[in-house]
Amino acid sequence: MKRWPVIGLTLAVLWLFVNGATLTPTGVATTLLVGSLVGFPIAYLLRRFYAAEMNVRGGLVAAPFGVLYVLLFVRELLVANLDVAWRVLSPSMPIKPDVVEVPLRVESDLAVTTIANSITLTPGTLTMDYDRDRNMLYVHGITGADRNAVLEPIRRWEDYALRIFDEERGPDDPVPDPTDIDGGDHDGE
Repeated sequence: MKRWPVIGLTLAVLWLFVNGATLTPTGVATTLLVGSLVGFPIAYLLRRFYAAEMNVRGGLVAAPFGVLYVLLFVRELLVANLDVAWRVLSPSMPIKPDVVEVPLRVESDLAVTTIANSITLTPGTLTMDYDRDRNMLYVHGITGADRNAVLEPIRRWEDYALRIFDEERGPDDPVPDPTDIDGGDHDGE
């Protein structure tokens, strides 16, 4: 199945929500038509930016994990907002910023970008850099001195991302050692 028509339809439906269509059959149909007139040409023109064919089965398998990822992200977003607000309103709360190295199990560009963006969108944390050779993110955290507090939500997101993006590793696989750059093939050296 070609991917660009699905993306065009998705853009049209997003237009429906973003535009705030009137909840009448005519209002919804008109807004959906305008969204289609914009969405389908954009999807067609940008079709080379994504794979030509779409794996429907893989998408259906990944969908529940995608929903769980979003729910977990929203939960972490709310908790982080409350934590940062509490720290701002309570000067006695400790703020010990630091940079934490986060080795990743995900390897695809889309999976790494998704996790990096989730980190940056969460108040109190910021993805500063990505080291492709070591497959590691550098994350600045407001509580960075507590490395586990920074790592815990990232590991849970990564567990879902491994399944969503059909990565080689699974959620039960150990996190790679960041000091072992060549993957452990030492051949007696």
